[in-house]
Amino acid sequence: MRIGELAAQAGLTRDTIRFYEKIGLVTGRRLANGYRDFPPETVPWLQYIRTAQTLGFSLAEIAQTGEELRNAPDTAVALSALFEEKIKVIDARMAQLAALRAELDARVGTGCPLRAAGRAG
Repeated sequence: MRIGELAAQAGLTRDTIRFYEKIGLVTGRRLANGYRDFPPETVPWLQYIRTAQTLGFSLAEIAQTGEELRNAPDTAVALSALFEEKIKVIDARMAQLAALRAELDARVGTGCPLRAAGRAG
């Protein structure tokens, strides 16, 4: 299918699909007239990319795991493992943000918020 039809079916812009093609997330072949031609299975793959991004996965993460997901004997198990790993990353980031918040909170009202908390200034 041509890029316009693919964009309409996937709910994306042509530019987005071109970008995904440029970074290797999708591949289309070039027809003799120069048009891109994509296989029908590109539509669900693009929908997966959109959903994965909504769930906090970067395009790099999607590209890295996409091939293994396509080849996984049980996609549900493979996706659950990915989600568990992402939850660990999110939990670690939340802990970092909580520590940063506490540090900032300790500096409020110190006269010079750029000095380390607890030092006279």
